[in-house]
Amino acid sequence: MAVKEYSQYRTLIISLMKDDLAMRDRLLSQGELHEGYHPEMEALHLKHAAELDKMIDEIGYPTINKVGREASDAAWLVIQHSISSPGFMRKCLRLLEQEVSQKKVDPKHLAYLSDRIAVFEGRPQKYGTQYDWDDTGVLSPNHMDDIEQVNQRRADIGLGTIAENTQLIRDRTEREGGRPPSDLAKRNLAYEEWRRKVGWIS
Repeated sequence: MAVKEYSQYRTLIISLMKDDLAMRDRLLSQGELHEGYHPEMEALHLKHAAELDKMIDEIGYPTINKVGREASDAAWLVIQHSISSPGFMRKCLRLLEQEVSQKKVDPKHLAYLSDRIAVFEGRPQKYGTQYDWDDTGVLSPNHMDDIEQVNQRRADIGLGTIAENTQLIRDRTEREGGRPPSDLAKRNLAYEEWRRKVGWIS
């Protein structure tokens, strides 16, 4: 149950999530969701990152015991989407590590965030949660640690196997009309330039 003194933060955090999902739905309906990182979405994610960062400076990480499960989940979604704000995501990763050790947040949130940061930094992911189009045009997990270890880590926090999750991701992407980039090399070059521009790599 959310603590009363944090109720205003709970409402604000949930509103950020709703705005994010509303834009996603709009871009999806317009057929623009899977065409790279849409500038409108990036602008919204930057704005949300700044707003949530300010809240975190005021109340600490939005744990379940502070703001309730819905708002804690919403905060994670905002953080996970703050991909043009590496400093903010890394800050939240450190906070999440502390909160997971005290069982105040869902450990799956830490798995997804640590994997996303690892992929952007060019390191193998430990849980296999992040996906992209491979050289053959198939949606596949980004570079991972040993698959047996990955599946064991996933099982430890209640996630299905990589094989099960991959099928779910591919099915959902197909339903949403996602297709491999027409020019994968050009897309990958743009991705590397973006990673360097926002500060994931030097």
